[in-house]
Amino acid sequence: MSLAQTLQELNVQAQVSPEEWQTRVDLAACYRLIAHYGWDDLIFTHISAKVPGRDEFLINPYGLMFHEITASSLVKVDLSGNKLMDSPFDINPAGYTIHSAVHEVRHDVACVLHTHTAAGVGVAAQKGGVLPLSQQSLFVLSSLSTHEYEGVALNHDEKARLQADLGDTHFMLLRNHGLMTVGGSIADTFLMMFTFQRACEIQIMAQSGGGELVTIPAPILAGAKQMVAGVMKTSQGMGGALPWPALLRLLDSKDASFRT
Repeated sequence: MSLAQTLQELNVQAQVSPEEWQTRVDLAACYRLIAHYGWDDLIFTHISAKVPGRDEFLINPYGLMFHEITASSLVKVDLSGNKLMDSPFDINPAGYTIHSAVHEVRHDVACVLHTHTAAGVGVAAQKGGVLPLSQQSLFVLSSLSTHEYEGVALNHDEKARLQADLGDTHFMLLRNHGLMTVGGSIADTFLMMFTFQRACEIQIMAQSGGGELVTIPAPILAGAKQMVAGVMKTSQGMGGALPWPALLRLLDSKDASFRT
């Protein structure tokens, strides 16, 4: 039996609330966008979304490529990693460690997005981390934390250290590992990762040019948080909600199966 037939028999949409189904559709879309932009790493990174109103979250089925993920194929687990619905898939153990750590303590967070892109890991391997070289970097630096590398995230003792390092920030540089963003919606979290990834790409490109780098002036850097708040205000405070419908139209024009 094919995966599509298996999921059709499970009829996930009939078993969940309309709010959870919408979250599933948006999270599946987020996975497809990561694949579209080439930020996936075979099957080895992960995005999670909190089930509205519950201490449960959705995460990718371990073994599927991101361009294959659909709303029905997402796996629902509790904060202990127990599957809460029938699924032919398990979840990535390292993904559980990282995502459960955030969802346990950050009740303002609806989505956690983690990548292993070459530019992201390249910057994460630099002692100076994210440098103030671009407008994109200002958004990142306004709410950035760092977590030191402890190996593949299979040790649950690491969760407390990751939680402490994250604090109330929205961007995290995982040393020698990659990037992570957390936000109040899936759309916001994706937009933050888009900005984080672009800041890292620009930094690597600027450094590879070999010329002397010009950093953003200190007074502007010092006002980064206020600047970000001002941009949000001029964007009607919508953040990721502003480009999200256009991103969904992009996916629908390519392959709308993420909605199933």
